[in-house]
Amino acid sequence: MEDVNGLAKEFLALLEGREGERHAVILQDFPDPDAISCALAYRLIAGERGIETDLIYGGRVSHQENIAMINLLDIELIEWGQEPIPTGQYAGSIFVDNQGTTANLTGRLEAANVPTLAVIDHHAKQNLLQPLFQDVRAIGACASIFVSYIEKGALELKSSKLEHRRLATALMHGIISETGSMITALPQDFTAAAKLQPFIDNELLMEILHQQRSHRVMEVIRMALENRVIREGFCFSGIGYLRSSDRDAIPQAADFLLTEATVHTAVVYGMVTHSNGSESINGSLRTTEVALGPDSFLKDALGKMENGNFYGGGKSNAGGFAIPLGFLSGQDDEELARLKWKAYDEKIRTKFFNKIGVDNKASE
Repeated sequence: MEDVNGLAKEFLALLEGREGERHAVILQDFPDPDAISCALAYRLIAGERGIETDLIYGGRVSHQENIAMINLLDIELIEWGQEPIPTGQYAGSIFVDNQGTTANLTGRLEAANVPTLAVIDHHAKQNLLQPLFQDVRAIGACASIFVSYIEKGALELKSSKLEHRRLATALMHGIISETGSMITALPQDFTAAAKLQPFIDNELLMEILHQQRSHRVMEVIRMALENRVIREGFCFSGIGYLRSSDRDAIPQAADFLLTEATVHTAVVYGMVTHSNGSESINGSLRTTEVALGPDSFLKDALGKMENGNFYGGGKSNAGGFAIPLGFLSGQDDEELARLKWKAYDEKIRTKFFNKIGVDNKASE
């Protein structure tokens, strides 16, 4: 059982004496509401102590709810391109809702000699970074961790302050989205939501939560339905090529496939083409099977990169993975692109089938 009071005190002690510093708050490459709300919470908490912050990520924001959240709550995020991080720009980095394995900025921060001050996350421990402070606990949403800090004195929320109402609304959205509308929430998440309730903007929250799916997302869901293969409650679907701007359609397709009556676990993956010409296989796992641990399932099925980092990981009911293509990345003629996708699709599907112990070639 975590010492919540002790962790909150350690977190606040970390910030003492850092007035005038600038911190890089690192989100995963494709930030979700939980990560965005945590980054905003750190900005306001640090700001109360005279610390400046940049909220940065190395990928894209494309999910319609995430875009609405950023715009409606006026949250300033910095999309960092391929350029290095200048030495001396940041006094330290703070990783929220990730542990560096899903952020392509991690290596560049190390190259710029930016020390890792804190890792605050709710996924399984990855042991990649050596921060001064670490709070990685089993909880439904990382946002709930920040609410526990606020409750212990990190920030005094006031409904009269616009920025506080926006923060409370963001954190509530983070908790709701990360716990499947509270279905997988733990008692700590319900407690956090109750603490936030008096400060949220209900109208803004409703507007964020009721964004319609784009035409492109519906097309990805259609492809996932057409290409799905179901074995013993597992549903696997490769959707082919898609742009990095459409990457957030992958978890939405996985969520949709999980609604099929015979499915307890859905995995959707596609070959994402990034703005710099590189490619990677990105995938999402969603499950209702309590006995299946997404983190260990993905790590066992897909293994590690040459640098020792795992291709995938997760939490209690969801996970994700990214497999860089390296030398095989880039523009190809139509036939070569088709063959490349076919090879990766077959390889990945075979790895998952081997993991669950079924024959890839078996008939439906």
